[in-house]
Amino acid sequence: MSGRPGVFLDRDGTLLDEDGYLGDPAGVRLFPGAARAVAALNAAGLPVVVVTNQSGVARGLFSEADVDAVHARVAELLRAEGAHLDLVLYCPHHPREGLPPYRRECDCRKPAPGMYQAGARALGLDLARSAAVGDSERDLEGARRAGIGQLLLVATGKGRAADAGLRAAGGCDHALARDLGQAADLILARQER
Repeated sequence: MSGRPGVFLDRDGTLLDEDGYLGDPAGVRLFPGAARAVAALNAAGLPVVVVTNQSGVARGLFSEADVDAVHARVAELLRAEGAHLDLVLYCPHHPREGLPPYRRECDCRKPAPGMYQAGARALGLDLARSAAVGDSERDLEGARRAGIGQLLLVATGKGRAADAGLRAAGGCDHALARDLGQAADLILARQER
């Protein structure tokens, strides 16, 4: 697909401090420096897309309206620091938990590539020129399957353990960043080349 590059971010453990199944906007906590990182990507003209599995919906822990309320709070906190998300995509499904229509196999639940592909279509992004940042093997695998050119794992959330597992397995086609701020720096440095 031709188009401009973009940045795909995982939500929990990457942008937000991970707090289990988050269905309450009062529990939203951006990582320190996360808003500045998103603002830097915005200033460089890179669309920023959040892609997040939210199986708490399928599990009956919260509703899609609750997910929307959490994302509205994220947008509010980012806006207060001069940053914004261009698109938020989430998967409410789980292959084995919950009731239909949420209990099902789908192409959007990471590590499937569906959300990355949908974001690229919606915003006219070139996946090969884009970057993905996450804190789990599942995040990187979904991005890899989508053909995203730059894969970054952050040491926040589950990232340090995921990095150790990937390196031990020999699956090291990613860079490890301390946090989203350092990941943004690496993305911007690559875009300048």
